[in-house]
Amino acid sequence: MKWIQRLTNERFAKSAARLMQFVCYFVIGFFALCTLLSFMGRQTFFLHTPMGSFERAIYAEENHDPHSRSMTVHAGDDIRVWTNDAGQIDLTVQIGLSLMYAVYTVPVMLAFWFLSRVFSNVHRGRIFTEQNAAYLLYYGLIQFAAAVVVPFVKLLICWLTNLVSDSRISIATGQNTLSMLFPSIAFMVAAYIIHYGVHLQDEADHTL
Repeated sequence: MKWIQRLTNERFAKSAARLMQFVCYFVIGFFALCTLLSFMGRQTFFLHTPMGSFERAIYAEENHDPHSRSMTVHAGDDIRVWTNDAGQIDLTVQIGLSLMYAVYTVPVMLAFWFLSRVFSNVHRGRIFTEQNAAYLLYYGLIQFAAAVVVPFVKLLICWLTNLVSDSRISIATGQNTLSMLFPSIAFMVAAYIIHYGVHLQDEADHTL
């Protein structure tokens, strides 16, 4: 039990919170870089052309050999692209790919920014506060939306892209819905617990 007490003491908790704050910043920066690479045409997908199929093709290159490139990103979804009659990928498909990638990464970056604010407050000794409850609630709601709403938005973007493009794109998404859904609910419950604790403390202070 002594090791549990050491891990939960104030000094260790504040240091860990400070570290996790910088980890959140790193995650935000990483997703920002990945989003930029996606808009630069370096997002991988399965490409079907008259000359054959390529498993890890990208828009930015005509030579789709995966061993001849670096700095690519993968959306985590099963994305397939068919070229137009000229054997080319339309720019509208690339825009659609980037939008489908950004519609996931932007909410995640925002969620981790709220989480970094919680770690910042914990590092300063501000734990049971309404602000932390609000930040945890925002984090949980954003992750909930990313799990439930974002897959439908991706499908809508895919459908709209196919309406205005000679190339064709398909996406199979929603594989991570359950793995994201339960943690998001847990954070919303944690937000309620902190909110409830703050109100109990206020009532106790007014009673005294």
